[in-house]
Amino acid sequence: MKISSHLFVRRFAVAAALAFTMVGAIAQDTKIGAVNVERILRDSNTAKAVSTKLEQEFSKRERDLRGSADQLRQAFERFERESPTLPEAQRTARQRQLVEQERDLQRRQRDFQEELNLRRNEALQQVIEKLNRVIRTIAEAEKFDLIVQEAYYVSPRVDITERVMSQLDSSK
Repeated sequence: MKISSHLFVRRFAVAAALAFTMVGAIAQDTKIGAVNVERILRDSNTAKAVSTKLEQEFSKRERDLRGSADQLRQAFERFERESPTLPEAQRTARQRQLVEQERDLQRRQRDFQEELNLRRNEALQQVIEKLNRVIRTIAEAEKFDLIVQEAYYVSPRVDITERVMSQLDSSK
């Protein structure tokens, strides 16, 4: 029994050595790259331009909503000050009017936020599609076998984020 277990250990050691040698040979021929997509979406000129365009597109409505909110807040404060001296019918009518204005403002704010999120997601999707094309172009041109998006650690040797960002910003 001792001879067969010794033989098994020896065969296993030879097989393991061959496997590690093959993995090492395959790894030497494999070209891997890593891209920090979050950084590109935050720092690239393309992403910043999209963000600026959205900000310009929605800034007037946002200012209008803030102005409406300030006016409503002032109207509530005025109502709180004046309500003790108002007749009951007038106080009830103004209170109803303020509540209706508040509901309208909340609806407009919700609509604004939904539209902004929708447009932001559409714009982000366009940037991501363009980014994917750039990564695929680089991968094919430079014969990468694998490009990863997330990793716990990325060696500067395989990090191609700057290259991708540069090509993304220079492409139209």
